[in-house]
Amino acid sequence: MFDLETNPDNAVPSRCVGILLAAGRGRRYASAAAGQDKLLAPLTDGLPVVAAAAASLRAATTRVVAITRADNDRVAALLAQAGCEVVTIDPRADGMGDSLAAAARHVMQTAGADIHACLVALGDMPWIRPDTCLRVAQAARLHPIVAPVWRGQRGHPVAFQRSIWPALAALSGDVGARAVLARHGVTELAVEDAGVCADVDTPDDLAAARRDS
Repeated sequence: MFDLETNPDNAVPSRCVGILLAAGRGRRYASAAAGQDKLLAPLTDGLPVVAAAAASLRAATTRVVAITRADNDRVAALLAQAGCEVVTIDPRADGMGDSLAAAARHVMQTAGADIHACLVALGDMPWIRPDTCLRVAQAARLHPIVAPVWRGQRGHPVAFQRSIWPALAALSGDVGARAVLARHGVTELAVEDAGVCADVDTPDDLAAARRDS
């Protein structure tokens, strides 16, 4: 594990493209909240969960590609309004692996030669600080795969150098990038940001955040 110093006051977006995975169905949240979409749930400041996740990613990257389901017009419209480039996938897609593969194929086709990495974040993780996203993206200049670690827990976002993108594009199913991480190894970046390990899984997660704010 290593530490990388960054001055957020002087921070500028890295030559890195952001990928926001926002195609999940959030079944546990919907089951506990009468069918509501957790990505659209408001935070304490009124900003929807997925919009907050996108904002942190946009602050640290040159552009953000957001992956949504083709049957979720509300999330797609919100992310487009937030400045993301929205790519939709088949609603029958089988999980995070399919979403990440679709994103990787898209950025392989559209990223300029100056883009050195992608930074993958999850749409249900709204509390990651923008400077954390920037630090992880910058660390990918030196290491093929970089993930933040808070108090011993590995979290998101995860940066992948361009050489790893073909492996991401070959993923499928619901296992995400675990096989890619195991094959190439992960450089862990120590951060003081609890948001890298905090997602919205149920309404209780939002309620706890409101109590702590």
